[in-house]
Amino acid sequence: MEQVCDLTNKQCKPCEGGVPPLSQAEIDRLMQQLEGWRQSGNLIDKTYHFKNYYQTIAFVNAIAWMAHREDHHPDLKVTFNSCMVEYSTHAIGGLSENDFICAAKVDALFKI
Repeated sequence: MEQVCDLTNKQCKPCEGGVPPLSQAEIDRLMQQLEGWRQSGNLIDKTYHFKNYYQTIAFVNAIAWMAHREDHHPDLKVTFNSCMVEYSTHAIGGLSENDFICAAKVDALFKI
């Protein structure tokens, strides 16, 4: 999946608003580069499953580290053995390329 690698090699760009969200055609093109993610309105999400709480929290901490580096932060819903990751660019009220870059990076963290 070379296209996913392309997203994981990109860096998020600061987004302060004033930029339009991605069009549905752009979203559809980027969604094809992600496996298992789904779009629900102005966000994309995916749920990851683990054997235990320790593995779940280790994954959450890895996401926190990556999100801090990218300065683009997801909403996380954490349970004993799962973590749902949601991305949306709140500053523009929709999806930006940053959401897809970070989604690809979360997938890469899960594979480690």
